[in-house]
Amino acid sequence: MRNAIIAAVLSLALGLGSLARAGDLAVVDAWVRATPPGAGVAAAYLTIDNAGGGADRLLGASSDAAGRVEVHETRRDGEVMRMRKAEPLDIPAGERVVFGPGGLHVMLMELKEPLRQGDTLPLTLRFEHAGEVRVQASILAGDATDPHAVHHH
Repeated sequence: MRNAIIAAVLSLALGLGSLARAGDLAVVDAWVRATPPGAGVAAAYLTIDNAGGGADRLLGASSDAAGRVEVHETRRDGEVMRMRKAEPLDIPAGERVVFGPGGLHVMLMELKEPLRQGDTLPLTLRFEHAGEVRVQASILAGDATDPHAVHHH
C-alpha cells in the first residue's frame, strides 16, 4: 500500500497525472512517444502497483487509438533483442511491475492516426480480478526515454 501511495503522490507532483485505480491495483506514469505521420506502431509504458494481499493477472489491453493492442516483453536472445507476447502477465501481491523501454511494454499496432506530443492516449488494461482500468497515457516527445523527460525540456 505504501508503494502505491508514494507512486501516486510522485506522479501527481511531477504533473504526469496518469493515475488509475481498481481494487488494490494502481496504474501510474503511463506514457507513450509521439509518432511521425504514417507510423503504424508505438509502445506505451507504465507502472502497476499491487498493494493487495493477492496476486492479479494482466489479461490484455485495448485502445481506441489502435486496431490491435498486446502486452509484449523484450528479451535478449544471444546478440539479438526479441519481442514476444507476454499475456497473461502475473502481478504479484505487494509488488510493482514496471513497463519501460527495452522490457515490458504495451504494443499499439495499426495506429489510427499519429500520436502528437502533448496529447493523451486512452488505454484500457484488463485484469483478472481488478477488472478494467482506464488510464490516459501522456504523449511525450518522439525521443523520450523516461516519463520525467518532459520536465527537462
